[in-house]
Amino acid sequence: MLSRSLFAAPKGLISPQLVQGPMKICVVGAGYVGLATAVMFGKLGHDVSVADIDDTRVRTVNSGGSPFYEPQLERELAKLVKGRKLKATTEVLRSAIEARFVFICVQTPSLPSGRIDTRPVKSASKDVAKALRQSDDFKVVVMKSTVVPGTTDSVVRPLLESGSEKVAGAGFGLCMNPEFLQEGSALKDSMEPSRVVVGSMDKRSGDLLMKLYAPIKSEKLRTDLRTAEMIKYASNCFLATKISYANEIADMCVRFGIDSDTVLKAAGMDPRIGPLFLKPGLGFGGSCLPKDVKALKDRARADGYDSRLLSALLMINDRQPVEAIWLLEREIGPLAGKRVAVLGLAFKGGVDDIRETRAVPLVTELLARGARVVAFDPMAMPSFIKVMPTIEYADSAADCLKGADGCIVQADWTEFRALGKKEFSRMRSPVIVDGRRSLDPSKVERAGAKYLGIGYGHRSPD
Repeated sequence: MLSRSLFAAPKGLISPQLVQGPMKICVVGAGYVGLATAVMFGKLGHDVSVADIDDTRVRTVNSGGSPFYEPQLERELAKLVKGRKLKATTEVLRSAIEARFVFICVQTPSLPSGRIDTRPVKSASKDVAKALRQSDDFKVVVMKSTVVPGTTDSVVRPLLESGSEKVAGAGFGLCMNPEFLQEGSALKDSMEPSRVVVGSMDKRSGDLLMKLYAPIKSEKLRTDLRTAEMIKYASNCFLATKISYANEIADMCVRFGIDSDTVLKAAGMDPRIGPLFLKPGLGFGGSCLPKDVKALKDRARADGYDSRLLSALLMINDRQPVEAIWLLEREIGPLAGKRVAVLGLAFKGGVDDIRETRAVPLVTELLARGARVVAFDPMAMPSFIKVMPTIEYADSAADCLKGADGCIVQADWTEFRALGKKEFSRMRSPVIVDGRRSLDPSKVERAGAKYLGIGYGHRSPD
């Protein structure tokens, strides 16, 4: 069945007992999306309970801390916990029973096939169904986890209905409310979103969720469940497309002796293109873009459609870390026996998340070429050591550079921009490959190092 198209936000009566005054909200899942959602609603004055099966995470949240590195979110979280506007619990059932809105914000990681793993969603749905069965009030269940089109209606809804012995739309509400967060700015993106998408299977549920979001000043769209699910994937796959396109242009520019920064800046001035995400680097990583591209590709294939574009995005992304190695080898020769410093192990600067980080394929390829790798990251080393325990790790960026024959900057941490003559002079061969184009080339070269960057093909005038 085809999804219904977008329709205007309906006007109508809203149940006063559900939307007037502070609401009790249960957020299932204490990850990035769950905590950002919980803190947002806490700051809007609601009473929020975060339910998670991980006892360590629950204790961390109740102490006012965040399980991951997100400073702004953690500061606001601590205030809400102290003011008793937010709490965490392992008692999912009780938390959901007490709430009027239940947001499912659990992870949907990739399986080897690229398909999303829906087991966390199924488990959460079963717990919420028990709460619906034991409650007399009309609750709105909101899917916020990223799931491929059709999942909320074909997986979540049957579990809620069978477990609660109630009918969606009559005994409880069901909505899909995708998130559009960036790690490093999760709270800001929640409080000031580019848009709020509310997908619902019935008008009443959508009305209630729209009313809950009324204080958030942004564009709001009303859709059905399946369209809301697809909007998330369409958005993330387009961002991945822009990044991959920028990398293709950059890789060509460096071979033509052209600095891609100027080329991409001019291209981004076209309002049909825009400058955001049009920046070359070692590829996209993190918990969303790679997973979502793979999942949509798999979902399309299941319906008989082979997406050559999505396949190309993944191929370009897998190839991109080798570009940095090519630049380094072109300058210092074969890497066998040479000491290579890798700065930044998280998938980007400002976070401690190593999911799908380009540092893994980068280091793997360096080792395959016989290089001796030494690495440093301000926040992500504890996690990365578990993945790659055999390489050498440094206590600081300066120590990482000591005695190195070359350096590849993999993540754009601000502190790496402060490196200068003192640190570069400790290298055996001061060659810096800027994998994120975050350093100032002239500053690096004034400090006595050779600057090479993804797409940086600057050529001296003939």
